[in-house]
Amino acid sequence: MTAPLERIPRQRLDKLDRLCASGIDPYPPRYQRTHTSEGAKALLAEQEKTGGDQPAQVSLAGRITAQRSMGKALFMDLQDGSGRIQLLLRNDLVGLEHYELAKVLDIGDILGARGRLIRTRTGEITLEVVDFSLLAKSLQPLPEKWHGLVDVEKRYRQRYLDLISNAEVRDVFRKRSKVVSAMRSFFDSRGFLEVQTPVLQTRAGGATARPFITHHQALDQDLFLRIALELHLKRLIIGGFDKVYEIGPAFRNEGISTRHNPEFTIMESYEAYADYNQVMSMVEELVAHVA
Repeated sequence: MTAPLERIPRQRLDKLDRLCASGIDPYPPRYQRTHTSEGAKALLAEQEKTGGDQPAQVSLAGRITAQRSMGKALFMDLQDGSGRIQLLLRNDLVGLEHYELAKVLDIGDILGARGRLIRTRTGEITLEVVDFSLLAKSLQPLPEKWHGLVDVEKRYRQRYLDLISNAEVRDVFRKRSKVVSAMRSFFDSRGFLEVQTPVLQTRAGGATARPFITHHQALDQDLFLRIALELHLKRLIIGGFDKVYEIGPAFRNEGISTRHNPEFTIMESYEAYADYNQVMSMVEELVAHVA
């Protein structure tokens, strides 16, 4: 007997075949959206604040993460890169043919929707849909408890599922990007030059660690993935640059855990004519600036 989870992809492939047979492109190349979900919410809030008469019209795009059928109305949760918003689809607004199509959409499908922003009786900002387009048919189901993926192994091996399922993880990614940007602004404002140094090196140096080794075919020579940035940055100081820094990947062929990866990002800076006291003060200022 086929297990239920094994049947789901087959059912989704059947739906994909039916969509194609009916002339619907399940993977269109583009969709013109006007707002993100959070941008749409802000738009309605601003309109309510200023007392505008015309309801705000927007086009949104994102992944379906929940569905609820209530008579002749269908509610969906649409999640994009900024957050989540509720959709309301009524057969008298989208048309019976489109409404029947909406009922066969699956959680995980990516949808584009156009309509006006309203508030429901419970006060939730909702897009009342007048037209929608399937943008990508999902052939694999999301984790059973998509709103709380907790399997550590799956979270780290299938990071995209972790991002779909856990909003706090997406927030960590955003914060990391802002941290790196803040580090760059800190060093740039102090006259440091950002550089890129070789990842493949003829010797493993700059730190004590077991390196990854690869082979350069044209040179017939073994090379090492860098374990630190130090040696080449110091050569730039020798070459005449007074202040340099680099933010980039380094590799150490050692242990692995959820908090330690053999491939990681490292930042190193070097400044001519400065001693360790000046570097300590700079690092304190860097941490405060980033925070």
